[in-house]
Amino acid sequence: MRKLKLIEHISLDGVIQAGSDKDGGFPYGDWTAPYRTPAGLAMVLAEYGERYDLLLGRRTYDLWSVFWPKAPSSPMADRLNAAAKYVVTHRPESLEWGPFEGVGPDLVEGVRAIKAKDGPDLILSGSSTLTSTLLEHGLADEALLLVYPVLMGAGKRFFAEGTPARTLVFQSTKTSPTGILLNSYKVAGPLPKLG
Repeated sequence: MRKLKLIEHISLDGVIQAGSDKDGGFPYGDWTAPYRTPAGLAMVLAEYGERYDLLLGRRTYDLWSVFWPKAPSSPMADRLNAAAKYVVTHRPESLEWGPFEGVGPDLVEGVRAIKAKDGPDLILSGSSTLTSTLLEHGLADEALLLVYPVLMGAGKRFFAEGTPARTLVFQSTKTSPTGILLNSYKVAGPLPKLG
């Protein structure tokens, strides 16, 4: 069975939103840019691995499909473009950046079926609306949080209100030259109730 790894760029206060909000409510567009370095990119590429498939929400798919197919050849662009994209969408006929496949009408059963197929591990990045459901149903195996030394104050958060309580087991940490912490966790299951 394939593993599903959540990889998120996250502020100290839990914000993962990177693009500007179409309604104008999020003013920090590309807040991760000042922290990027070649050494940091090499660390991120190592965490993604040589070969993987992607699980994406429709909004993340649409954002990435505008940029990555036209990006100059690089290890990141080449790997993302080659990956199979499993997309949570009600309009699979409108997908163009491939290879792609719709997850189907039932997210939980669709992801279970994808995980049961032969192939490389799955990575979910962005797609914040999927995280709670994946955790609730035990579909996420690992989480890699790239924690930036910044407070956003507002924006879409990685763990939304209502995310089920879960235990994460620390696996490792690394630090980029600009202070980004790459914290790796195994998703262990529900948080036990005490007392």
